[in-house]
Amino acid sequence: MQDATVNVPERIVNLNEIKVQPGDKITIMVSCKDPELAQMFNLVETNTRIGQQRSSTNYVSAYSVDEFGDINFPVLGSVHVAGLTRTGIADLLTKRLESENLLKNPVVTVEFANLRVSVFGDVAKPATYAITNDRITLYEALSMAGDLNVTGKRDGVYVIREEDGQRTTYKLDLRSADVMNSPVFYLKQNDVIYVEPNGTKAGQSNVSENSLKSAGLWVSVASLLTSVAVLIWK
Repeated sequence: MQDATVNVPERIVNLNEIKVQPGDKITIMVSCKDPELAQMFNLVETNTRIGQQRSSTNYVSAYSVDEFGDINFPVLGSVHVAGLTRTGIADLLTKRLESENLLKNPVVTVEFANLRVSVFGDVAKPATYAITNDRITLYEALSMAGDLNVTGKRDGVYVIREEDGQRTTYKLDLRSADVMNSPVFYLKQNDVIYVEPNGTKAGQSNVSENSLKSAGLWVSVASLLTSVAVLIWK
């Protein structure tokens, strides 16, 4: 952000909400004034625990989006959801339920179930993190990973994205405010972020360089040379 312009409003580009893709999982909850009628549209499973007190807990099961971008929704059958946001899916199902006279004034809630991004390389906490919001930025993902280490290259941040059967790698420079105009500043599900270490950190991970830089090695060499010199002079 070394060249950022402060106190001046700027138009946001590449602003987009996360859209559902084949392979995603989503939960859908339908409700209306008649709970029993709405119940047939909800995939609810019961988890029974046996202990001192027998109890049962109901929870909403997730729909799997198939390779064609469809889900099999109760009564409605196959519904195409790929390319839609959570709000878009909710609107689509609401209109279908009303137009086909299945429910009156239904309320449809859609949530993501398995969206995630992975952050690794020279960061404090490399891991795979769940996406819970409709939008997540590169900055937010790096924050979840504990930020870059001191040795992480600010101009060596890569985002790997697989989309429509293609894999694309983007290189970003966090020192420039232009990073916010990148097509990968707003992340998508399954994006992978890699932070490149600087030369010093990379060298330390090299076995041969570590050996050359080892104080113990040089002490051993000095000891050997001393012994040889003593033998020669004797």
